[in-house]
Amino acid sequence: MLKITPFLRLLALSAGLSICLSGCGEGMARARVRTALVDGGIKPEPAACMADRMVDRLTFAQLRKLEALKGVGTNPFAIAAAIHRIDDPEVVKVTLAAFALCETGLDTARHH
Repeated sequence: MLKITPFLRLLALSAGLSICLSGCGEGMARARVRTALVDGGIKPEPAACMADRMVDRLTFAQLRKLEALKGVGTNPFAIAAAIHRIDDPEVVKVTLAAFALCETGLDTARHH
């Protein structure tokens, strides 16, 4: 039988806090991405769909790169050009795929 030592309790508490913080951080990231998309002119439902896909597939560092899109406007060509300037193929792929799937309603992987 495993003896529960103060060290194991601290380790379990740390693991629990890490899981909570990563989950809370992800929820905040999802909300920030959604808000930024809506502020950029995307309707709330597709923006929520895109935020779900993007947060699930991109790192926090990659999501921060997308802040460069602020103020680009709603012209799809201007947005695509700005995304390409980020110079991160994964960000480009995920963002454009999320836009295409969510804006058209073709996203079948969305979990509500």
